[in-house]
Formats: sequence, structure tokens, C-alpha cells
Amino acid sequence: MAMSKEHKAALAQGRREARTIKAYLESLARRKPGRPVTVETLRERLARLGDQVAAEQDPLKRVDLVQKKLEAEEALARAENVADNAALEQGFVATVQSYSARKSITYAAWREAGVPAAVLRRAGLTRGS
Repeated sequence: MAMSKEHKAALAQGRREARTIKAYLESLARRKPGRPVTVETLRERLARLGDQVAAEQDPLKRVDLVQKKLEAEEALARAENVADNAALEQGFVATVQSYSARKSITYAAWREAGVPAAVLRRAGLTRGS
């Protein structure tokens, strides 16, 4: 039996919404507590480490600094490759209401998953939903 165009469109919308919601939740999971590490702070750290490596006379301390610099470069590459969190949040806000209705997911479940209350309010979801 062939699916109708409407059914195919509904399935496609569900997949798009699921990808959007998942990307936002994954971005929340990557966040660490405390002060956020930004691309700018990582670049500043790399510059400081580069200066320290160049100035260090002790070979053991230099290799330790080189390792820290390599780790900072990897962190910077990851940070630059992460999609803009504001865009992910906006996509979440735009789709979470219909996704929640279709999947019967409550405000409390989203909060338990780590979604900030302010984001849910922007999406039009409240404690009673």
C-alpha cells in the first residue's frame, strides 16, 4: 500500500523535528558547569601557551607546555566546529511545541533533560503542559 503525500510529509516533518531537538539536547550535554569556554578564550590561551613554550628553558616544562598547547588546539578545533548554540536553541524553540504534542512530552520531562526554563517559556511551553 502506497503512502499518501500527506503521510510522507508528516514523516519528513517528524524526522526534521527530531534532528533539531536532538542537536539542541546534544549541545546542552556538551556544556560543562562553570564559566563557559569560548573560542575567544581558547585563542587567548593558545597565544599565552605559545609565548610560554617559546620562553621556557627547562625541557621538561617545555614539553608539558607543548602538550597543553596541543590540547588547547584540539579544544579550539572542537569549539569552532560546534554549530552555533543560538541557532540550535532557536530551532529547538521553533519545533519543541509540535514535537512535544506529538510525542506527549511534558514541560517537566524537558526540564529534567536539562532544557532551561527560559527556553521552554520562549517556546510557549509552561509547567502545566
